[in-house]
Amino acid sequence: MDARLKHAGMTRTWRVRHFRTLNRYKERTLPMSHLNIEIKAKCVQPERVRNLLSARSADFKGIDHQVDTYFKVRNGRLKLREGRIERALIYYDRENTEGPKRSNVILYQPGFDPELKEILTESMGVLAVVDKQREIYFIGNVKFHIDEVNGLGSFVEIEAIDSAGTMGEKKLREQCAGYMDLFEIRKGDLISCSYSDMILNLKN
Repeated sequence: MDARLKHAGMTRTWRVRHFRTLNRYKERTLPMSHLNIEIKAKCVQPERVRNLLSARSADFKGIDHQVDTYFKVRNGRLKLREGRIERALIYYDRENTEGPKRSNVILYQPGFDPELKEILTESMGVLAVVDKQREIYFIGNVKFHIDEVNGLGSFVEIEAIDSAGTMGEKKLREQCAGYMDLFEIRKGDLISCSYSDMILNLKN
C-alpha cells in the first residue's frame, strides 16, 4: 500500500476513535438538569416494600454502599456521592416540607476523581457526611430507594423524575402520590428534611 494512503487511513481511523471517545466523555461528564417530585419516609417494613416492587416487575439495580459528603453552600444543597453503582456531584434546591415536594436537580457525573472531593472540602468545608446502604429500583421514570442509614434507621424514598422536561409537575405528583398509597405511607412517617439535616440534628 502507498505510504500516503496508509497514513490517511490511519488518520481517519484515529479521528473516528477520538470522536467516539470524546462523545462518551461528554455524555459522562456534562451536567444534567431535571425536575423531581419526591418524598422520604420512615420505613418500618422494608420487606413489604420490596415485595410490592417485585410484584410490579421493578428493575432492581442493586445494593449500593453510598457515602454522601455535604458541603457548606449559601443556597440549596451540594453533595458528592461516592458509591459503586452511583457516583455523582449533586446540587439540588428543595423546600423542607412534608409530603411530595419539588426538587430542582443538577447532576454531574465526574467518574472517579479523588481530587474533586479534596478541592470541594478545602474550598467550601464539609457540612455533614451520610453513610448508607441503598437498594435502588426503577419503574419507568420513577425511582425507589430503600435506605439503611447509619445512625438514623430505615427509610423509603420515591422520586418521580422528569429528565426530558416532557411530563410536567402535575403528572409527577400523581405518580408519587400513587406509590405513597401503594406503600401505605402515613403522614406521620413522612420526613421533611434531608439525611444531612437529620445527622446534624443528632449532633446538636
